[in-house]
Amino acid sequence: MPEILVQYQTEIWQSIGETFIMVGISIMFAIFLGLPLGTLLYLTRKGQLLENQIIFSILNLFVNIVRSFPFLLFVVFLIPFTRWIVGTAIGTAAATVPLAIMAVAYYSRLVEQSLIDVPKGVMEAALSMGASVPKIIFKFLYVEARSGLVLGLTTSTISFISYSTIVGVVGGGGIGDFAIRYGYQRFETELMFYMIMIMIILVQLIQFIGTTISKKIDMR
Repeated sequence: MPEILVQYQTEIWQSIGETFIMVGISIMFAIFLGLPLGTLLYLTRKGQLLENQIIFSILNLFVNIVRSFPFLLFVVFLIPFTRWIVGTAIGTAAATVPLAIMAVAYYSRLVEQSLIDVPKGVMEAALSMGASVPKIIFKFLYVEARSGLVLGLTTSTISFISYSTIVGVVGGGGIGDFAIRYGYQRFETELMFYMIMIMIILVQLIQFIGTTISKKIDMR
């Protein structure tokens, strides 16, 4: 192991842990809030099962506004809200607030697109069998779109890792923040290079796992 990694190994492991915390919480919010939100966006679209232009417009506006924010400005903009939620605007816990909100908006749009790609015949078959709305969602839509949903979550997770490097502005920590503070600002170019390599390996691993799972559950 290179000497510089040995020298900073405690800080490196801590930064990796902070990244996993931030990304893990973001994934949790993406699944438990982003998935239902994206499903509701799809179902309330024009011509869909629960068509409702008012609800669709409100949800669509929320998603578009959040996704249109440059993430750094979004983090700064949410500082008062973050302080109200977690009691502080600094630290890993504070950094998870804007990440979680962005995760919900980001993944919900990918969920909507995955459900749009489901053949119309699937919905027609479900309706012809008299399936209830919950059964249509869980036994037809999600089953048919599961490969796309996994790929969407994989793409989202990689984006969350990228976003986690930005939350250093609020002292969020993580691999990216460590690379900037200890590598760039202290002119430790070698250390910064190793941190970048760690992030590249992490992203490649996540992409490989997500793609592999998606292929295995793809019914087409």
